[in-house]
Amino acid sequence: MNIKEAIVNRRSVKHFDPEHVMSEADIEELMSHVILSPTAFNIQHWRFVRVVDAEKRQQIKKASWEQAQITDASLLLVLCADLNAWEKRPERYWREAPQKVQDFLLPAIADYYTNHHQAQRDECLRSASIAAMSIMLMAKEMGYDSCPMDGFDFDNVARIINLPHDHIITMMVVVGKKKEDARPRSGQLPLDEVFLTDGF
Repeated sequence: MNIKEAIVNRRSVKHFDPEHVMSEADIEELMSHVILSPTAFNIQHWRFVRVVDAEKRQQIKKASWEQAQITDASLLLVLCADLNAWEKRPERYWREAPQKVQDFLLPAIADYYTNHHQAQRDECLRSASIAAMSIMLMAKEMGYDSCPMDGFDFDNVARIINLPHDHIITMMVVVGKKKEDARPRSGQLPLDEVFLTDGF
């Protein structure tokens, strides 16, 4: 499947085959491509919590208003992000770059994020959202279906996964083999309503 086909055919599937098991090799292939997603300053502040434990899945299902895909999908990922990744040994993110690049970027990271809490949070949300799209498109390429989710109690899920105090949850994504097709697209807005030139 090419990228165009993946974009057209990707749908938010709600009904998954609960008997299907993704192989560890497939999960590793999926996630090894997902972590190639871009992030600001290459900070890679996303963290992907794979929830395998059946009891935790049931707890998250309860915190998600009993949505069946939480337990029926083969893979449940809670997408989180480290708000303070920018200051946690940032030299790691540019260790392979020429020294001249490191000398420029490392101070730039500090200048941009220090005391700029909105930027820290906004970058986490942007980066995790880009990664979520990578998950869904790569899953489609691999013959799986997916669904992004924000219909859950974020605080409750944070407790279930023991989220560190300086991290946030951005969304969840489930991946698996669909049991039912998604409904037909329900009403895309026309391109000329959402695609503007030079302003509104």
